Amino acid sequence: MRKVEIFDPAMCCSTGVCGPSVDPNLTRLASAVYSLEQKGVNIRRFNLGNEPEVFAENGAVNEVLQEKRADALPVTLLDDQVVKVGEYPTNEEFSEWLEIKGEELTQKPKVRVSINMDK
Repeated sequence: MRKVEIFDPAMCCSTGVCGPSVDPNLTRLASAVYSLEQKGVNIRRFNLGNEPEVFAENGAVNEVLQEKRADALPVTLLDDQVVKVGEYPTNEEFSEWLEIKGEELTQKPKVRVSINMDK
């Protein structure tokens, strides 16, 4: 099974999908990552603000950062090899790398809300 790792710049939360102005590309990425996780794909995201040690310990990412600094983020690895620098992978790239259909990347998280009306 292929492994995808995305090394994000420092963001306020783990997905970057928060705050008053949400980047639609981050929303798309969060949805794709969620869909891939639900399919059992080995995919992880790391946030520089919360997990700097992971960036320092990864030789490939560390090399990119030494050369291009934090402006190089995000960095995406596929099976420990750098495949994308400075931009997030597109759904088409995920499809190609993981040999899945593009429509399989748009699954929305299902949230159940429980309301107790016994008051």
